[in-house]
Amino acid sequence: RRSGQYTMNHDHSKKIPDGASFDRSGSQDSLDELSMDDYWKELENIHETRGNNHEERVALVVKEPDEGELEEEWLKEAGLSNLFGESSGDSLESMVLLSTLTRTQKAAVQKRIETVTQTMRKKNKQHQIPDVRDIFRLQNDSKGKVCDESEPSTVRTSENKTETHDGTKGPKFSLGTDEQKSLLEDMPSSDTDINLEISFAEQAVNLRDSSAGKMYKGGGGDTLLPNFRLPKDKTGTTKIGDLAPQDMKKVCSLALIELTALYDILGTEFKQQKAVKIKTKDSGLFGVPLSVLLEQDQKKVPGTKIPLIFQKLIAQIEETTLETEGLLRIPGVATRVKGLCQELEAKFYEGTFNWENVKQHDAASLLKLFIRELPQPLLTVQYLKAFQDVQNLPTRKQQLQALNLLVILLPEANRDTLKVLLEFLQRVIDHRDKNKMTLKNVAMVMAPNLFTFHGFGSKTIEQSEFVMAAGTANVMRFMIQYQKLLWTIPKFIVNQVRKQNTESQKKEKKDKAMKKLLKKMAYDREKHEKQEKTPNDTDVPQGVIRVQAPHLSKVSMAIQLTEELKAGDIVARFLSQKSGNVQTLKKEEVFLYEIGGNIGERCLDDDTYMKDLYQLNPNAEWVIKPKQS
Repeated sequence: RRSGQYTMNHDHSKKIPDGASFDRSGSQDSLDELSMDDYWKELENIHETRGNNHEERVALVVKEPDEGELEEEWLKEAGLSNLFGESSGDSLESMVLLSTLTRTQKAAVQKRIETVTQTMRKKNKQHQIPDVRDIFRLQNDSKGKVCDESEPSTVRTSENKTETHDGTKGPKFSLGTDEQKSLLEDMPSSDTDINLEISFAEQAVNLRDSSAGKMYKGGGGDTLLPNFRLPKDKTGTTKIGDLAPQDMKKVCSLALIELTALYDILGTEFKQQKAVKIKTKDSGLFGVPLSVLLEQDQKKVPGTKIPLIFQKLIAQIEETTLETEGLLRIPGVATRVKGLCQELEAKFYEGTFNWENVKQHDAASLLKLFIRELPQPLLTVQYLKAFQDVQNLPTRKQQLQALNLLVILLPEANRDTLKVLLEFLQRVIDHRDKNKMTLKNVAMVMAPNLFTFHGFGSKTIEQSEFVMAAGTANVMRFMIQYQKLLWTIPKFIVNQVRKQNTESQKKEKKDKAMKKLLKKMAYDREKHEKQEKTPNDTDVPQGVIRVQAPHLSKVSMAIQLTEELKAGDIVARFLSQKSGNVQTLKKEEVFLYEIGGNIGERCLDDDTYMKDLYQLNPNAEWVIKPKQS
């Protein structure tokens, strides 16, 4: 057994490629040889634990997909599978989605459709094979204009009211025009401001085409992590969890298309991996799929979103104190950890496990073991490689943008668990003066647990281990440092969802009118005229909204919109109307929601300027209610 001696291992640090992002400034944010040593030590601990674990593990096989298979899978996930195959007739939804895409997003879709089409022709599949030009021609005809590839792309999210093509007034989410380049140039301190209004891939094109792209390369270099920030958005910042499921599904499709477009522009291959299904444990704690764990946990505690054992291990580590030196770095005693693991499997759900005997370093080792033992990695088989490849993107900002889209793409259980983990790691770092665990140390220790996955045929992983080490540690560092930004849904994507909803509603209206013909059309026109006059309520004058609050003592109020009125002000106004017989809710328990119109449902942040949002979605209803957990 190796001693706990903390030595510098210069051999390892020499082998790390020059391209790795090393910061030599000596600041707590920099990566240096000592912290790389943490990475190799952690890896050694992991191998040692595996060596002790005599049970035969089934390694997850990652299948090499056939030609065109990946692209077919991609189109399915992007919500575009009905453009080809047996269901190719019913492609209305796909057409609506295509009509909202930016130029770079369209190019990414086109590239994948072409590959699938060629593969189908080779295999001579019987069902209808559309020509990619027809798909985009169809979609352009339905919009009434053909998109010329030489046109500047549409990515600026302007929200002024304009005539829509059926003549009615409505909010416009053109996704941009000529002003886009000057808009990017006008952005103050653009190195650290994250622009969520313009598609990331379009920003990459502009950066590449402008001289700035040649000057600013933030990937490697000796700089500290920039202090990235989100400029305030008057229509409110949308976080993951703020939208209704049907809109979140659209967000995921768009995030996949956008991420692929970004990787295409930057010349990095975006390859999703595919796991072959293997037999996994259907009960227990360690080595059990997240979905199975949550299913058994929800029987104990309804509504559980994070595995109970995961929550308990974090609580156990925090209970002692986060000031312990070397927390997360110093491993527990391997034999003791193995014994605890078996005892937990037997007693955790019975409630008979004695937590008082668990030492803090052992609990930390169990937490890391839990992450490593998941039958599929926390970052998923599908996207693990894409997370690793973030390190290859040219600028720090682009790395952050890609991580943002990848977090959106994770399944809910994985995303929620990752969020709890990153928040915990930040709390450990907050005590760095005492525990000596800086951002770089924590990233070094945690990277091997999230990124070296036993199922990926460990040979390939270990051959490229040295190349990966600094890179994945950097990605880990990014995820911890910028976690608040990563859980934000970019505004350009939310606006594309609004546009899709608006287009779908228009098409639905047209279809209904056609079916019921004259009688129905006359009724629709009458109803439509009424709606035009009163977007919300028959008794609500222009510039006033009606807010409902079924859970509060004051259940409804007409609110006059002013330039400065924010969502938080409206909630405060309702809460100040106290009445004895209604259960009192605290400010942090209730939120104002935007419901209907061009969005399913969206929870508003307190700083949302209501007049700006009303102009973006005049047909919404406004309801104050508690947030669903």
